[in-house]
Amino acid sequence: MTDSEIDPSVPPSGTGCVECDEHGGWWVHLRRCTECGHIGCCDSSPAQHATAHFRETGHRYIRSFEPGESWFWDYATAQGFDGPSLAPPESRPVEQGSPGPRDRVPADWQEQLERLGRT
Repeated sequence: MTDSEIDPSVPPSGTGCVECDEHGGWWVHLRRCTECGHIGCCDSSPAQHATAHFRETGHRYIRSFEPGESWFWDYATAQGFDGPSLAPPESRPVEQGSPGPRDRVPADWQEQLERLGRT
């Protein structure tokens, strides 16, 4: 792990998944790239943008962007690890909810995830 792969000074790209926000999507949980701050949705989410970001950029380390969670993950080794504090905010707003954002989560979201094999 190099200093450039985890940059504690880089703020998150926003409070929600960048791509879902651009295209009106929704997510289950959020993940934060430790190198560039990109916020993407988790692998339980329909679009899996955090993993797509790793595949597109090679940025292998993420941190949970959920309230009360501070775990890190290495996509290359599929292992968790402890890491440093990152620039605030360290999570999405609590009132945003999960799944979220509330105004875009479909009423049948659980069935949609089951159809996608995400549960």
